[in-house]
Amino acid sequence: MIARLSNHSDDHERDEHDALDTLLKPKPKSKRPSMYKVILLNDDYTPMDFVIHVLEKFFGKSKPESNEIMMHVHRRGVGVCGIYSYEIAETKVVQVMDYARLHEQPLQCTMEKD
Repeated sequence: MIARLSNHSDDHERDEHDALDTLLKPKPKSKRPSMYKVILLNDDYTPMDFVIHVLEKFFGKSKPESNEIMMHVHRRGVGVCGIYSYEIAETKVVQVMDYARLHEQPLQCTMEKD
């Protein structure tokens, strides 16, 4: 049986080379996470006051801001409630949809990449 004897100087040089490579490699630039718009959709049945309440409760909007967004949804068919990271946007959509169903309202909420 032939055994190869390790040459410690070769190992040491290789470790130094690896360490130097690590130091000289540029760090990958971190990307900002994608952002998502949370959108309310107009329907002919959900009361305006309920939409205002949802905007205040789940999006922290003031009464005047909520009224403005609600009127935009009413006139244009859709309106942006806020822009968030994926996880937060997804949570807001689920919260709004669950709350609307709980209160027997057909309000629809969705999200799309910004």
